[in-house]
Amino acid sequence: MKPTKSILFHLRPIILIAAVSMVLSALLLWNSSALKRELAHSTEEYVMDVSAQLAGDISSRLDSFQQALESVACTLSPLPDQDALQASLNRQAQILGFDALAVIAPGGAAVPQGFPKEYLQDRSVFQNKLSSGPAVTYLGGQDLLFSVPLEAGGPAGHILAGVRSKENIQALIAPKSYNGRGLTCIVNSSGAVVISPTDLKPFLQLGDIFSSGADAKAQQAISHMITDMAAQRSGVFQFTAVDGSNLVLSYHPLNANGWILLTLVPADLISGNAGAYIFRSFLLIAGGLLVLGLLFLALVQTYRANRRQLESVAYTDPLTGGLNRAAFQRAYQKLASGMPPSSCTLVFLDVKGFKLINESLGVRAGNKILQYICQTLQQHLQPGEIAARVNADQFVLCLQESAPGQVQARLDKMVGAINSSGRPAELQYALTIPQGACRIDDPATDLMLIEERARTACKLQSERSVCSFYNSDLIEKIKREQELNAQLPLSLAHGDFYVYLQPKVRLRDGALGGAEALVRWRHPQYGMIPPGEFIPLFERNGSVCTLDLYLFEQICALLRRWMDQGRAPLPISFNLSRVHFKNPNYLEPFLRLKEQYRIPNGILEMELTESTFFDEQQRQLVQSSIVEMHRHGFLCSLDDFGVGFSALALLKDFDVDAIKLDRQFFSEIASSKSRAVISSFIALAQTLGIHTVAEGIETREQADFLRQAGCDMIQGFYFSKPLPIPEFETWAPSRPPGPN
Repeated sequence: MKPTKSILFHLRPIILIAAVSMVLSALLLWNSSALKRELAHSTEEYVMDVSAQLAGDISSRLDSFQQALESVACTLSPLPDQDALQASLNRQAQILGFDALAVIAPGGAAVPQGFPKEYLQDRSVFQNKLSSGPAVTYLGGQDLLFSVPLEAGGPAGHILAGVRSKENIQALIAPKSYNGRGLTCIVNSSGAVVISPTDLKPFLQLGDIFSSGADAKAQQAISHMITDMAAQRSGVFQFTAVDGSNLVLSYHPLNANGWILLTLVPADLISGNAGAYIFRSFLLIAGGLLVLGLLFLALVQTYRANRRQLESVAYTDPLTGGLNRAAFQRAYQKLASGMPPSSCTLVFLDVKGFKLINESLGVRAGNKILQYICQTLQQHLQPGEIAARVNADQFVLCLQESAPGQVQARLDKMVGAINSSGRPAELQYALTIPQGACRIDDPATDLMLIEERARTACKLQSERSVCSFYNSDLIEKIKREQELNAQLPLSLAHGDFYVYLQPKVRLRDGALGGAEALVRWRHPQYGMIPPGEFIPLFERNGSVCTLDLYLFEQICALLRRWMDQGRAPLPISFNLSRVHFKNPNYLEPFLRLKEQYRIPNGILEMELTESTFFDEQQRQLVQSSIVEMHRHGFLCSLDDFGVGFSALALLKDFDVDAIKLDRQFFSEIASSKSRAVISSFIALAQTLGIHTVAEGIETREQADFLRQAGCDMIQGFYFSKPLPIPEFETWAPSRPPGPN
């Protein structure tokens, strides 16, 4: 990089901060100007509103003074004697707040005689009142003289006059608002002061502006005001006084003698010290930007030092210390940029039953096992390969292998190492790790799509610990499953699903003790479809619930037919998929069918697999469901007993009627250890009052041992394979006391 470019690169943050500062300053200036205009407009509106209210109040008070004088005039006709008149007028003046009241004759004589002579000097005033109605007159001292003619019946030409002094009127026009900062006065239409406030100086200065015209804008506003005053219109404007202060002047007509109320207030009445605040805001923003700039520079200096640490946090799985999903994606993108097509394979690993490990061994032990798995996988990676934990108990690998055999060999070594003798002490059992793989034919393909294909292959794995590859065969399998899904409704409607019964034989007397109902699919087009093909499929998509109900109704119909024919009902068990427990009300349709076919209690038995109890919330639901099963006359058994980690805990927590010992216990029946385990299970069940059924029994040796161990019933090819109902009905009455 050239020096100039390097300097510009490092100065770029400072230049950016300077530009932002200039933009912010310009915006602040613009906003301040707009704020000042808005405050000035608000001040004018406020002054206009308050002054209009004050003008209305003054007009109303002047009218009320005049009306009070008229009411007094009514009481003086006909005139009483002078002493009584004088006493009445003094009393009324005190009551009505006048400084003096007098009855004045046309010649100027007044009652009371002490009425101030200066009010009578201008005889023309009173001569005019002889022929006019009520009036208010301005006297030179800024006193107001209110006058009304006496009512008919009194002496002709007499008037009643009332005086309100300057101080009285000043109190009337004093504004109650503006925080004591406003002044008002009353002028006539030509601008002469009628009533002034205590301090007339501001209005005298206003008069200077009237005459001088020093401020052209103010002179124009004053000219407009004079026009409005002559027309008895209101208005408001701002101007600068000769002393430099900014003022607001409003004017409102009073509806009396053409008088106008002037109100004068400071222009900063509302804005106050807004200018100072705005200036301080500039300083604060400038200081803040400076601090921000310094902080930004400090961050730039520390950014490079902390970058690697931040990346470590962002791309490290906090549990295992290995790569997380984001790190895997980042590393894969780097690999894919130079990856030859079809040279690598993405592998998806899912630790089977890990929820059960957490429940039985604890979360801390489960975390330790996950760390161990991640470390083992990392140890078996070659240069250029990556591995990461992408979910709770799921891992992905990118291996530089393309041949399925080589991928399988690598995975076998990894799984073997995980289950070796060096595993953690908490891991007492070998882990089963389903595997799915997808060869990366096109490195440009989205990683999520490749991972989803590997995940799909893992879900469709047909054999334990054998990697399932996403290839044409798997695609055909997916298509096959889609076809089977589409055929399910039609096959249910056409009765293509058949009930097969496998006998359960009591060991103590060799009698038939019951049967397990199994489902077989005889499709008119595809022929006999194995249960291992369609049952897992229907469990994944939830259709197994519909199939279970169909099978249950066929069992109920069979039992009803046997009872109607006079046969004793044979106890029949059937598998209840764990998918049902996603619905809390799953038992209701089974109860309706049981009642519809009038099946007695203790005949129908629901078999639950141990995987049903993996989820803690589902375990609680199952526990309460078993109580409901018993309440409605169902039996409940635990299928595949002993293959999981928590078999004994299930016997403690769940009130089952029977357990079915899994067939894998009997593959090595000659082993003393196997016999001891089986005998212990049977003895424990007897202690708890639980019946035992051994499944998958194929030899006499197995049957004889189970008879000696006290097992209640067995089922398997030793006695009979699953039979269609007609064959079962033929086989059951004629069954000999031994194998077929």
